[in-house]
Amino acid sequence: MHLIPRGNNRSACFFGDHDYRFFLEQLGEQAVAHGCALHAYCLMTNHVHLLLTPQRADSAGNMMKALGQRYVQYVNRSYQRSGTLWEGRFRSCPIQDERYLLACHRYIELNPVRACMVDHPGEYRWSSYRANA
Repeated sequence: MHLIPRGNNRSACFFGDHDYRFFLEQLGEQAVAHGCALHAYCLMTNHVHLLLTPQRADSAGNMMKALGQRYVQYVNRSYQRSGTLWEGRFRSCPIQDERYLLACHRYIELNPVRACMVDHPGEYRWSSYRANA
């Protein structure tokens, strides 16, 4: 599955390096806790791309619910804010064949290059590119 949660009103979801690190820590914990194998990720300023394989039909939804709750609580406490951070439910696309899987993987890890944030995906710290390359 390709999952894409977006910031509410396309607003920022990450405000500093610690935010990205906290999100990644929680992502790892929640993926294991809910039976999701994470293959690729990219944390952009106002949205996230995840490529994963859920073990059960409810694994991805439960993982995203727990991850979203923990991260929003962290952001609201850290930045003295309240309310939602994410724009409703995350978008999800099932991946049926191998060619689309590889195309999706490339799309996710090249996102910072397409957004002109870096020249090479290895320069972007908040994606799985370095681990997968």
